[in-house]
Amino acid sequence: MPRLGNVAVTRSTLRQQIADALRDEVLAGRLQPGQEFTVKEIADQYGVSATPVREALVDLSAQGLLDADQHRGFRVHEYSADDFRGMIEARSLVTEGMFHALTHGGAPHLRPDEPRLAAHLAGVRRRGEEARRAALAGEVTVLIGYDLRFWRELASAFGNPYLTDFLHRLRVQMWVYVVQHLRQLPDPRGRLWARHTELVDALTEGDTDTARAILDAYTAYSLSLVEGLTTDAAGKGPVRRPAQEDPPARDADTLP
Repeated sequence: MPRLGNVAVTRSTLRQQIADALRDEVLAGRLQPGQEFTVKEIADQYGVSATPVREALVDLSAQGLLDADQHRGFRVHEYSADDFRGMIEARSLVTEGMFHALTHGGAPHLRPDEPRLAAHLAGVRRRGEEARRAALAGEVTVLIGYDLRFWRELASAFGNPYLTDFLHRLRVQMWVYVVQHLRQLPDPRGRLWARHTELVDALTEGDTDTARAILDAYTAYSLSLVEGLTTDAAGKGPVRRPAQEDPPARDADTLP
């Protein structure tokens, strides 16, 4: 079976398999920002023809994870702190619109007493429990997988696939930027947000004020923490744990 690093290729089409495996390598930090490679190198490593590899790399370039260079092949995109701030702003604008729909009757299928919503949120909460456990254990790679699935499934409750896909793509890009800094920490425990289940519980109870407060604190904390991580990476001083605007959570707090 074709492999890339420790990632087995197992999904529906070869093109998608290669794209998924490469994305996982980037998210795991094994493919570093700025790292270059060619179609031939990836094809040789997988033992496949160049066509599906080229298609997969083009797909990842369209998602903002890779940059294409006509003469040198491809390289992992390097996101900056300014890019990350822009992602946070975009996410906040979208989620604000989602909360507006919740509080002004624009999404009747999202009423707390809607049985299908309750069942959906129960499944999302189970995903959140796994993300929480990984965050508390400092298991970044495991956390990323569950965190992405958690937020994607939560967004899908709105029933708009375009909204879900946009937020998922944005979150993948955010993790690509953050993971390179988290990997440099000797112990990431205590820096990983684990309030997934609190958020779901608030939404399940129809408490949009609490849910919004959790997300607002999450945004502020993410921005503050990434400033500390990038400062530390540049050798400008030690990382200082940023103050949270919300009361301290019982768990640790995570990015992105």
